[in-house]
Amino acid sequence: MHEQSIVESLLALVLEHVKKANANKIVRIFLVVGELSGVVDEAVDFYFRFLSRDTVAAGASLFFTHVPAQLRCRNCNTIFTPEKFDLHCPNCKEQQVEIVAGRELYIDSIEVE
Repeated sequence: MHEQSIVESLLALVLEHVKKANANKIVRIFLVVGELSGVVDEAVDFYFRFLSRDTVAAGASLFFTHVPAQLRCRNCNTIFTPEKFDLHCPNCKEQQVEIVAGRELYIDSIEVE
């Protein structure tokens, strides 16, 4: 249920930028969501529809770009996408990794009228 607070922040940020741009209506919002962010598209969409009522964002479409998880092996520096949460490096088989992609959650762009 953390999506509600995420959408509240997203909506506040979008409305702030639209006001600065002197726009009248938000048409589309493009979001980038990492696989490891824990964000569920359907929940974001649901809360957005509810929270954006009576704003210039009412009726805007949300578009999601998903970023897969990528890990870097601290032993051999190999960057890889884990298979079924197997954190072993495919190169050296070590399990000493750090996340290099997949935690993203940001607004990529806003389309307005």
